[in-house]
Amino acid sequence: MTARYGSFRAVVLLTLACAALAGAGVTWVHARHTVRVAPIADGQPFTTSLVYNPQLLLLALVLVTTAGVLAVLGIARLRRR
Repeated sequence: MTARYGSFRAVVLLTLACAALAGAGVTWVHARHTVRVAPIADGQPFTTSLVYNPQLLLLALVLVTTAGVLAVLGIARLRRR
């Protein structure tokens, strides 16, 4: 394997890591939403609460983990040359 191919592969790994990190950010933003909660007693105002979607939180966790692994592999490949 030539040094040029190794550098190209490292850049591809780092690009994929950035894409996975961006995907995790988008997933995290869409994983939660606000709902209105009924009052506990009469005459009290409605309150709001955050509700999280567990599937999207899991996807965000997997994407962040993948981004970390890809970043480590890409940086290690760049430093090795």
